[in-house]
Amino acid sequence: MSSDPIALWHRLVDEHDVDGLDALLADDAVFHSPVVHTPQLGKAVTKKYLAAAFQVFFNDSFRYVRELQGARDAILEFELELDGIRINGVDMLRWNDEGQVTEFKVMLRPLKAVNLIHQKMGAMLQAPR
Repeated sequence: MSSDPIALWHRLVDEHDVDGLDALLADDAVFHSPVVHTPQLGKAVTKKYLAAAFQVFFNDSFRYVRELQGARDAILEFELELDGIRINGVDMLRWNDEGQVTEFKVMLRPLKAVNLIHQKMGAMLQAPR
């Protein structure tokens, strides 16, 4: 496993490498969505949400604009434009001693963006694979 989970995350984002999430995520990973009230538990469901996010968020306008990192957690601020709406948000990641992500939380603004992401992510998560 990578000793630098944030470097691995950036590589996965840059390469749109959904399969690489298997190495990044811990089995007990928890995903906190900006539009779902309850935490989503487990590697499989966390990967499902992140795979949908790869499709919805990571267009040509997506970029990380600020990063704060501690010993076992990081906050990555991002911006993108989607359907004419400027979206600003943060990814908050926490990882274990093995460098695997145990918690992934996404926060978004403004409200228009939250509503748009809710619609698009919902469609991606409902689509048959």
